[in-house]
Amino acid sequence: MVRGPERIAAILAAALDVLAERGYVALTMDAVAERAKASKATIYRHWGNKPELVRAALDAHDAVHNADIPATGSLRGDLVAVLEALCARSSEGYLAMIGGLAAAMRHDAELAEALRAHLDNEELSPFHDALRRAVERGELPAETDFDLIHDVAEAMILRQLQTGGGFDAPFITRLVDDVLLVLLNKRGESA
Repeated sequence: MVRGPERIAAILAAALDVLAERGYVALTMDAVAERAKASKATIYRHWGNKPELVRAALDAHDAVHNADIPATGSLRGDLVAVLEALCARSSEGYLAMIGGLAAAMRHDAELAEALRAHLDNEELSPFHDALRRAVERGELPAETDFDLIHDVAEAMILRQLQTGGGFDAPFITRLVDDVLLVLLNKRGESA
């Protein structure tokens, strides 16, 4: 029997799998326990309810994906790498899962609170490490608004996906060169 961090990772992966397959409303602790080959008691020992489990699963998922984004040595290169990584994980299934959660949170206050806590965790933003490295290299001022960059990029990506536009290399180049770097440079000039 697997214990410790591997058991936790298996439960969180199972939660995301069940969530992606069945949606939030049909996600049950029983289904997660069965998929992870864990007991419900083990799940409840770590997460008191379904929203907490979903948040932990999303936190772990984002942390793993963010760790895989390469550092290129330049702000522009890092921003492109972040967007390429986001593009690669923007499968129909993943987007449907996120859309389902967004819809469910409108009717479930506990889920809404858990998802806001997930979204408010600045370190889980895929842009966080890229921007932090740029600050450390002196490419950006220390007071750079990381949240603003994430919010602007996310809004443009969502619009692109909702209108059926391509989340592809030309869009990534346009977003980085014509929006994010311009915004970062203007904010840096006014600091």
